Amino acid sequence: MDTAMMFPILPGKRDALITFANALLGERKDEYNAAQTTVTKESWHLQSTPFGDFCIVYFEAPDPMAVHTGLAESQDPFEVWFRAQVLDVSGIDISTPPAAVPDRIFVWSR
Repeated sequence: MDTAMMFPILPGKRDALITFANALLGERKDEYNAAQTTVTKESWHLQSTPFGDFCIVYFEAPDPMAVHTGLAESQDPFEVWFRAQVLDVSGIDISTPPAAVPDRIFVWSR
């Protein structure tokens, strides 16, 4: 199942978000790969708007809510670091899982 979430990027934190993403692609890639036990695909998109920057996160996993819950509750040092990065760039504390994943209201494919 796929899902997407949008996170606001705090003023002045755009470069920190890019540094965070680059760390996941570089020096922390092995840790990120190991942490992704059920996610099969993930992409992040930086969207600039008149209301500020947002990061749109899209991922595919059999149970997206379990992904959120696992990340929120994990005490693994990498996942603790990951949560701290999200808090730093967005102001959102993901140590509490959301009540639900977003509702998909439209999908199209050829």
